[in-house]
Amino acid sequence: MNADYYQVSTHEVLEKLAVTQDGLTEKEAKHRLEKNGPNQLAGEKRTTILQKFINQFKDLMIIILLVATVISLLIGEASDALIIFLVVVLNAAFGVFQEAKAENAIDALQKMTTPYTKVRRNGQVQQIQSDQVTLGDIVLLEAGDVVPADARIIEAYNLKIEESALTGESVPTEKNSEILTTTAPEIGDQNNMVFMNTNVTYGTAEVVVTAIGMQTQVGQIATMISGVEQTTTPLQRNINHLSKILSILILVIAAVIFIFGTLTGRETPFGMLLTAISLAVAAIPEGLPAIVTITLALGTQAMSKRNALVRKLPAVETLGTTEIIASDKTGTLTQNKMTVEQIMIDQKLRPITDYTLPLSSRLATIMILANDSQQTPDGLLGDPTETALLQYFLDQDDSLEEVTEHYQRIDSIPFDSDRKLMSAIVQTPADERFCLTKGAVDVLLGRVTQIEIAGEVRPITEEDRQQIKQVNSQLAASALRVLAYAYKPLSAETTDADYEQDLIFSGLTGMIDPERPEAQAAVAKAKAAGIRPLMITGDHQETAQTIAKRLGILPEDSTDGVITGRELSAMSDEQLRQEVEHYSVYARVSPEHKVRIVKAWQSHGKIVAMTGDGVNDAPALKTADIGVGMGITGTEVSKGAADIVLADDNFATIITAVEEGRKVFANIQKAVQYLLSANLGEVLTLSLMTFANWDIFLPVQILWINLVTDTFPAIALGVEDGEPDAMTHKPRGANSTFLSNGVGSSIIYQGILESFLTLGVYLLALLYPVHSSSAMIHADALTMSFITLGMLQLAHAFNCKSIHRSIFSRTTFSNKFFNWAILGSAVLLAATIFIPGFNQIFHVTPLNLTQWGMIFGAVLAMIIIVEVVKFVQRKTVYRNL
Repeated sequence: MNADYYQVSTHEVLEKLAVTQDGLTEKEAKHRLEKNGPNQLAGEKRTTILQKFINQFKDLMIIILLVATVISLLIGEASDALIIFLVVVLNAAFGVFQEAKAENAIDALQKMTTPYTKVRRNGQVQQIQSDQVTLGDIVLLEAGDVVPADARIIEAYNLKIEESALTGESVPTEKNSEILTTTAPEIGDQNNMVFMNTNVTYGTAEVVVTAIGMQTQVGQIATMISGVEQTTTPLQRNINHLSKILSILILVIAAVIFIFGTLTGRETPFGMLLTAISLAVAAIPEGLPAIVTITLALGTQAMSKRNALVRKLPAVETLGTTEIIASDKTGTLTQNKMTVEQIMIDQKLRPITDYTLPLSSRLATIMILANDSQQTPDGLLGDPTETALLQYFLDQDDSLEEVTEHYQRIDSIPFDSDRKLMSAIVQTPADERFCLTKGAVDVLLGRVTQIEIAGEVRPITEEDRQQIKQVNSQLAASALRVLAYAYKPLSAETTDADYEQDLIFSGLTGMIDPERPEAQAAVAKAKAAGIRPLMITGDHQETAQTIAKRLGILPEDSTDGVITGRELSAMSDEQLRQEVEHYSVYARVSPEHKVRIVKAWQSHGKIVAMTGDGVNDAPALKTADIGVGMGITGTEVSKGAADIVLADDNFATIITAVEEGRKVFANIQKAVQYLLSANLGEVLTLSLMTFANWDIFLPVQILWINLVTDTFPAIALGVEDGEPDAMTHKPRGANSTFLSNGVGSSIIYQGILESFLTLGVYLLALLYPVHSSSAMIHADALTMSFITLGMLQLAHAFNCKSIHRSIFSRTTFSNKFFNWAILGSAVLLAATIFIPGFNQIFHVTPLNLTQWGMIFGAVLAMIIIVEVVKFVQRKTVYRNL
């Protein structure tokens, strides 16, 4: 652990670790490696493909379906058993396929470890594999290195470390060896420490290793990831709840039918047992797992076309329930690159949207030449602040060579944290020499004696200085990083000590990591859809607040709504739970804070989506109901912990994915409504027939209706187009189920309606017979009710294309797969009557036109009644539809 190494001197740190600046001896290093283990992250045990496959069968609905398969075989219905079994296996295969594609987050952390590191042992510098670095090793760092372990800085020369993957801060942190006096500073404020897997962007350093492997900050994050419990999604909770209710009801109804039928002598006990079992099999919506899986799989395909790659199937639907989107700032809402936004020249502040700095200006010359960045075929390399200055001109299609070819850099004075300046000494072909300087405004102003305005140089006045300071304060208040620029002609008599004295002021630049262009519209769309966007970042409060206001996460005139990590640390979990809803921006936070914030929102019953791209985001991504990783800038760790990865790192893609998630849920809900109302109709019909002592359907008839009307129409409902106004409604919330929004009541009345219409046709057949034989009359009645029940269900599938909208719209027949599914099912149902030989198998009789007229009359009545109810609902309860 890093303990309090940041609070003691380097001498005390070396003493604690029992090492000198000459480094460990080889013998001591070997001993420590044996004692502490290698410098690597512990892997997490993977489940095998077989284990993943077996896990798919732990769902209650799947277990019931497997029992139904065995029952179907026992009563001689091999085809029904085969269909059910194939549905179950297909569902399991989809689940295994998705899980197999996911990479383990801990393994991804392991891959990030640097392969080689320079250390000093026995007084000699040598290169070793980074997993052989141990406690007390003296490590030598330079620009371009990846830090191999957590370490205390002994000596640092202009050192800057890019820590965004760990802290979320977009600007590299300046590091030094000075003792910190702050109590329990956040990681981003520990300026005398370096951390495993961060990047050296500038300078050099000698550091002593204070923590390795799982004891590092990255290791602690890995421990948090592996310790996070996998939350069940709303979809999984919905299906589990529905499965339990259906299981109990089905078993109770089947038992009642069996007991009543046996006691009244309707059938032999064995005959009634077969009927009860057949009813139970028919009542189970065996198509539901397949429908859910196929609908989710199609949703993943649609989302992948829109740059959202799904790693876990249920995540598709979970997005549709999202009420909170907690987004990281750097690289997610912003572009993760510093950009010049404001330029002060000739004592005027100009936004770059309204002004183009001429390449011929003195300020442009200083920005380009007082700069250690390099232009390469692969892009700009160097400190992000300096590369931003060059990128400004490249974005204007300026050629940097026009400046660099005219001036030769002959010397430089590197930046250091004490001077807060850097200078380049340049020479022209005419042997003119200049000192070009950039740095902190207050420091540089103290060395300025003149100012250049419109090409003319004059002494700087106190009014000029106050104006510059005022602009600096204005830019800083907007969270811009401000740099000042000055120059000085050099004569032969000018000494090195005078280079940065008596400078001529040229101007200022204000830089920031700007928001993504599409992010503001995405935030507005999220709010319109009833989703609350949050910003959770490791960056500074002022920067986070500014970006949040520019994006619309915070109102422009807001003075609150922001909380820092230090303030969070002072809160108990209960205090945070009570106050979390007051804040939309969480700044300067650590990985532990992010997890606490997500849990606090979840404690209010909210469905939370968390986006992120850094190592520090991984625990919160895994804790959230839906973790969204970044595909381009994201670390492999964040991708591995996420449920969905954005291929384009576009925050707006999250909103399109939410829309797809809402469509997926709506389609599954339609299928549930269709299946349960149809199955309720079957159960009620058979129950009432039994209690009324009428003829009842035979097991083969029950199973055939179930086979031809359940699966394909319900699957077809799962591929319907989304409702056009899906993103104008609030999220349905964590407590909503498939039976919410009027679906539960619709299932009940529609199931009752199907049953009554079926029994009505049965009675009509008895009242208006076409035969004189009693046996034939009852056979016709049973045949007509059998066909009626099946046809009612197929017609009702059209009703279920929209829960509340009318069937009479131009989109009614737009889904070709749905049309073919209904037609195919109707043909299979009619085949029992029209194909020779099927009459005997299914115990049905041929029907005349009058009898078919009664059947289609019932079908028409079903459509009309449901339409009337929908109309009333739209005019009363659901006026907005």
